[in-house]
Order: sequence, then C-alpha cells, then structure tokens
Amino acid sequence: MMRAILRGVGSALPKRVVTNGDLAEKIDTSDEWIRERTGIHQRYIAGDDETTVSLGTDAAKRALEDAGLEPGDIDLIVLATATPNQTFPASAALIQRELGIRHGAAFDIAAVCSGFLYAMSMASSLLETGQHKRALVIGAETFSRILDWEDRRTCVLFGDGAGAFVLEAEEAEDSGVLASIMRCDGSFSDILYVDGGPSATGTVGHLRMDGPKVFKEAVSRISRAIVECAERANVEIPDIDWFVPHQANQRILLGVAKKLKLDENRVVSTVSEHANTSAASIPLAFDKAWKDGRIGRGQLCMLEGMGGGLTWGAVLLRT
Repeated sequence: MMRAILRGVGSALPKRVVTNGDLAEKIDTSDEWIRERTGIHQRYIAGDDETTVSLGTDAAKRALEDAGLEPGDIDLIVLATATPNQTFPASAALIQRELGIRHGAAFDIAAVCSGFLYAMSMASSLLETGQHKRALVIGAETFSRILDWEDRRTCVLFGDGAGAFVLEAEEAEDSGVLASIMRCDGSFSDILYVDGGPSATGTVGHLRMDGPKVFKEAVSRISRAIVECAERANVEIPDIDWFVPHQANQRILLGVAKKLKLDENRVVSTVSEHANTSAASIPLAFDKAWKDGRIGRGQLCMLEGMGGGLTWGAVLLRT
C-alpha cells in the first residue's frame, strides 16, 4: 500500500514575543485573567517585515533540512492559512517561488484552525494515488493582522507562526498517514468568523468569536473525530503514543483528554508559549515535541482540532 511517510518537520516564529503583561499595559486585561481562562502566557507577533509567506517559507526550509532534501525534490505544496499575503495568487505559489521550485503544484486550503488537518488529508491522498511524489504541507498564519486589538476577549488568544511537514510517497503497511477525518457543519459559521472579505465588504475585517459556544462544540466534536479516526485505522485509543491537538485553549485540551480518559502527559501542549496560531498550531506543537525528543520514529500520533466553519478533523500518523 502506498502511504504518505513523514520525512521532516520544521517551524518558524516571529522575532517579537508579546507577554500577557505587555497586553495588560495596552488593554483592559491582566496576566492572571488570561492564564486562568486560556493557559496562555505569551505569543509571537509578526513584525512589518514578517508575513504568512515569509514564516511559511522559513518553516518549509527547516522541514526540508530535517528531511535531508532539497527544494527541487518537492513537487507539491499545500498551505493551510486563513491569512494569505494576497487574495491571489495563492500564498503557496509565493512560497514555491521563494523556494525556487518551478514544477509541480501549489495551492492554499482555507479551513482555519482545522486547516493543517485538511492539508494533511489532501496531500496524503495525492501522494497515495501517485499524482505526486513529495509534498510540503504547511500551516502558516499572521492572525495578528485580523484581530480587533480593542476586544480583550479575542485579541489575547492568538499569535503568529508557521510549521511544516515533508511527506513522501512510499510503499508501507503501518507507517505514515494511516487515517484522516475531515468534517464541517456550516450551520455554526456564525460563532467563529471574520466580519469582512473581498466579496461581502471589500475589507479584511476582524475576527469575531462566541467563546463559550466554541468551547462547547470543540470538546464533543474533536473527541468524536479522534475516536472515528482511530477506528478507521483499526487502532485502540490507549495504543496511541501522542496526541497533538490544535492549540486553542488549555481548557479545551484538558476537556478532550478528560472526555476520552487520556493521560494528560501524552497530550502535547504549547498553547502557553504560542497561544492560538490557527492552522500553524498543530505543526508548531509537533515540531516542539519532535525536536525535544518526545516524539520519535515509529510512534503513533493523533493530530486533531476544530476551527471556524465549523470545521474539525483528525489525522493518525505513524512517524
């Protein structure tokens, strides 16, 4: 069976760190208020010279270095982002240009915080069918560009960053992407959205969110996706080595762990240092655990999350 095998992982963060204390100097909030409700201590915010494309390109280069490959070895780039550099061309095409690649395909996927899961599922399918040989799957965001910095309920939650995987098509039975789940329920599109867009308003708009409703839906939907994805691969939940969730809120991470009776020590959490980086959060968290040695070769990893749409899903990967 042809599988999408993980070859390399990389990430990139903006230079500027913004702590809760920094925010408290500008808006009506406090370090204690943010920590108690979210688990977030700090976030990275892109400077004027840092964009979704620049961060995504840096993450891609580091993933390629980790894989021992050159840009020319890649014939597919799938970028998950809700904050592209331009309406078009796709930011994936701009990353392809920055990497010096002149062949293959490159496109964006807009599924917000679930975007990296959607991108993984799409890329693995294209590799498994033989259309492409090696893929860069990237999650990159500059959410600071669409935040309302006067809304303390939302602006404290998000940060900027990028993460990338290199996947390669190879015959294997029990390695690589073993199963994936993609789901959407558009009837909940009004609880997490941006109030602007080229067609509707001609503006970029700002992020808007009903936090309690998002929390309620996230725990139940993510839990179901994990179970469904594991069942599709004929894997028992206790046999999974690591759970790498979308880093939205520490309370959501713990809520899912409690609902599925997961060992919290097997849940990778970087929300305290990165905050919610939307489509970048899963690969950023994965790269942290990959680099520090927690995640090693041959381990079963469940990637999962939920975002605007509502979209949600899961990917089961053996490294």
